[in-house]
Amino acid sequence: MIWCILIIGILLPQSSAHPGFFTSIGQMTDLIHTEKDLVTSLKDYIKAEEDKLEEIKKWAEKLDRLTSTATKDPEGFVGHPVNAFKLMKRLNTEWSELENLVLKDMSDGFISNLTIQRQYFPNDEDQVGAAKALLRLQDTYNLDTDTISKGNLPGVKHKSFLTAEDCFELGKVAYTEADYYHTELWMEQALRQLEEGEISTIDKVSVLDYLSYAVYQQGDLDKALLLTKKLLELDPEHQRANGNLKYFEYIMAKEKDANKSASGDQSDQKATPKKKGIAVDYLPERQKYEMLCRGEGIKMTPRRQKKLFCRYHDGNRNPKFILAPAKQEDEWDKPRIIRFHDIISDAEIEIVKDLAKPRLRRATISNPITGDLETVHYRISKSAWLSGYEDPVVSRINMRIQDLTGLDVSTAEELQVANYGVGGQYEPHFDFARKDEPDAFRELGTGNRIATWLFYMSDVSAGGATVFPEVGASVWPKKGTAVFWYNLFASGEGDYSTRHAACPVLVGNKWVSNKWLHERGQEFRRPCTLSELE
Repeated sequence: MIWCILIIGILLPQSSAHPGFFTSIGQMTDLIHTEKDLVTSLKDYIKAEEDKLEEIKKWAEKLDRLTSTATKDPEGFVGHPVNAFKLMKRLNTEWSELENLVLKDMSDGFISNLTIQRQYFPNDEDQVGAAKALLRLQDTYNLDTDTISKGNLPGVKHKSFLTAEDCFELGKVAYTEADYYHTELWMEQALRQLEEGEISTIDKVSVLDYLSYAVYQQGDLDKALLLTKKLLELDPEHQRANGNLKYFEYIMAKEKDANKSASGDQSDQKATPKKKGIAVDYLPERQKYEMLCRGEGIKMTPRRQKKLFCRYHDGNRNPKFILAPAKQEDEWDKPRIIRFHDIISDAEIEIVKDLAKPRLRRATISNPITGDLETVHYRISKSAWLSGYEDPVVSRINMRIQDLTGLDVSTAEELQVANYGVGGQYEPHFDFARKDEPDAFRELGTGNRIATWLFYMSDVSAGGATVFPEVGASVWPKKGTAVFWYNLFASGEGDYSTRHAACPVLVGNKWVSNKWLHERGQEFRRPCTLSELE
């Protein structure tokens, strides 16, 4: 019991309130400008200090010359009445002025600016959120710690490196979540960089302390014992390590005795290999979801591929599109997913983003039990809602959706604009309400979500696909395009093959906007069929 207490003695960090910077890359760019302003202020402070020191240096040089001359013949020097007067004046007045100069605080401007800007700084939860995002990207895209640490990510413009201290912090974040798998990976990376000679504020003892415990928690007692001995070579007096060593040796002795008393068959059995633990937010389709995010496991056969076409679409002879029809491409057959190319201009995108940015708030989901809106760990983004009456561009976009889909947008939800954060994602979900969620859209009074229209308002350097795990489909972001699919069959029954997800953004900044169209108003635009699944 004593050794158990010693093992779990590593302290956990505390976190404070949560502004949620990490959930939106768009808003994180403001922090870059904040930091730039602080650097300018810091350089001004350094210049002021240098000017102050330069003035003090001039005083020192002048007084050094005077005192050097005076000390050679003190009586003769002060025998001159002018020298005597100036000596009295210097010691009575000028040294006081010098004292005031030395004591003058040049940091007031910088500290004042820092105090003002600090209220806009990220907090502990932002730092933890960004760290968890790196771990999520590591898993989703099968990245090893060395690749991430060296910044060798696809599509990067500004390469960056992780120090041993950075790796140590990532390991600590995993540790606080009892995620010993990632704790081991990142502590090993930190240790590797230290052993390669990297100069760091952390030491090998601290890294080995976490690493040995993480390995022990995953059942690898031999490795935990080896790491603990390595720690004690560096710090023989380490209290927790000494306690852990005795505890590990005690457990190993018990296992050895148990093996001796076991039958021959049992003693010959191999130890179960260490496996990555199931995540707390485990999804049944996680493996399919992550494969699709990497562009693997897509289930489109050549035979089905031949039935997908590109075409010009005039919105059923809509006057707006007769002379300039929309470019339409089949992305998938079942469910039918259509992409519209060049359907929103760069100018329109910028207006929509400018309208949304001041209102971006952490994206929420509707609790299926209570119906309340709440933030969740599996949706990392910020969103804002825009009404058609706010700006002619929003109204024009809404009408464009109506003209091209043939569906009434008067009963649709407002245009939702979303910007994804570090490793931003939205794990597999349905847009429509299932039968066990009868109250999901009752307040709207417009029925279920019949269809989804999704604009891609930015290109993404790597990651960020929209995937459909049930059918093995991946749709990649392309600026200026939009995808459309029906969530309900014409009978009104939900199409469960439309379960989809927004993959984590590996590199880049992902902006999207979507329109959820509802059943009301579509009675004659999309008549009900007799078959339940048509």
